[in-house]
Amino acid sequence: MLVDGEWRTDAYESTDDDGEFDPQETSFRDRVEADRDAEHPAAKDRYHLYVSYACPWAHRALMTRALRGLEDVISVDVVDPHRRSDGWEFAPGKEGCTPDSVFGSEYLREVYTEADPDFTGRVTVPVLWDREAQTIVNNESAEIIRMLDTAFAEFGRDTTLYPEGYHDDVDRVIEAIYEPINNGVYRAGFAGTQEAYDEAVSELFDALTHWEGVLSDQRYLCGARLTEADVCLFTTLIRFDHVYHTHFKCNVRRIRDYPNLWNYLKELYQLPGVAETVNLDHITEHYYRSHTDLNPKGLVARGPPPAFDEPHDRDRLPGGPPEAVLV
Repeated sequence: MLVDGEWRTDAYESTDDDGEFDPQETSFRDRVEADRDAEHPAAKDRYHLYVSYACPWAHRALMTRALRGLEDVISVDVVDPHRRSDGWEFAPGKEGCTPDSVFGSEYLREVYTEADPDFTGRVTVPVLWDREAQTIVNNESAEIIRMLDTAFAEFGRDTTLYPEGYHDDVDRVIEAIYEPINNGVYRAGFAGTQEAYDEAVSELFDALTHWEGVLSDQRYLCGARLTEADVCLFTTLIRFDHVYHTHFKCNVRRIRDYPNLWNYLKELYQLPGVAETVNLDHITEHYYRSHTDLNPKGLVARGPPPAFDEPHDRDRLPGGPPEAVLV
């Protein structure tokens, strides 16, 4: 992490005194708004995303950008999936990675210090950068996807992932899946005690079983409409069998063992533009090689053959993605 603008490798602890995973709060929490007089007004070519294909939180932003048709509105740079002691690094010679097209930085931390030379905190992805204001607008994934979906509405497809009449349900479901599932896999993987691990794994699989039941008679998490909640669950599910099941010891069941979750995952993967946001090579390299405390030899588990392109059965249920998404 950065401490007063200086890089430190000894300042961040990922678990608390009880051995439970303790994620740090994100730091940049400004907003892009659909208002030309706003501090950060929505505009084409003004904003830039820094992401990792490996990170589920950054993946949310990439997936929302694709579903909303904002590829030509908001540019993207991709860091090396192998995060070493110097943090996220740009590796333009590596497949799937890019240079820093804004500053030519070697490390993502340099982008953070461009925004705040005295920044203290972890250097995380995604990062939403404002080219004109020359600062980071936001590095909180939940807020970034909401901005991409709503503030940039006039620039993207004629649809939304936060539809009128669904706001309360979307917010409720995103909150409901965060702690036991999205964060739950990390709570299990980085648990420092048996008790913390057992609690995290129990809550994780109880939650997966619950949503397996919900998806038995409705197409998406909030009903018949595709929403931000589905984006938030997808980026955990797509990593589950290849990474979390083995590397984070979440091995009670695979997602493939849940018929409804598995078919739901395949439907979302097959939506136009979504598969292009999934890079299993980056995902597996990051987890198995970056977490040397969990996997000291850095061996990358092979995992099951990807089968996300196989037919799904979700058309048996009413609803479906908006027609604009399918264009």
